[in-house]
Amino acid sequence: MKTRFEVCPAADLGPGERTIADLDGLSVGVFNVDGDYYALKNDCPHQRAPLCEGSLTGLMTAEAPGEFEYGRDGEIVRCPWHGWEFDVTTGESVFNPHRVKAKTFETSVEDSDDPGTVETSEPASANAGRLDFSTGTTADDADTVDTPDNGAETEDGAATDAEATTEADRYGATLAGEEPPVDTYDVDVEEGVVVVYL
Repeated sequence: MKTRFEVCPAADLGPGERTIADLDGLSVGVFNVDGDYYALKNDCPHQRAPLCEGSLTGLMTAEAPGEFEYGRDGEIVRCPWHGWEFDVTTGESVFNPHRVKAKTFETSVEDSDDPGTVETSEPASANAGRLDFSTGTTADDADTVDTPDNGAETEDGAATDAEATTEADRYGATLAGEEPPVDTYDVDVEEGVVVVYL
């Protein structure tokens, strides 16, 4: 019988992201590839390197000589030690898919066994890690951030009454109109937690 492990809330692992978890002593990389979740043993079959820590890339294919096409972006993991490449979705190696494979595990998104213990992470403050060039400090761990004109803002970025600068003074540009200058669309957020079965 397979053992069920809750890895993280699905909303915390966006498309193109991965997390590496220790599941009962076994290091496993969990990948989100365009909304589908895959798990690989964090162990390259070549020389036992931490495979899932390698770069995520795609694949260059050729239909005919001189005709190249890049595809499958984010579906190939490259071993950080020697560059062996593996398909995240199947575990098969790119160079010899019938003989060399990385161990894969069944994954799914399910309701948590204990919904009170698994929460999505809070978004980072808009100012977290932002460098204030006038003082050379970052805004991490601060309740307020001094602005160059000595106005202040709260941790969530809202201006206080003492601030008298314009958007152009503060950011170097103003937004034209009420809406952002890009097309936006709604994204369904996956409910539940990512589960791996070993």
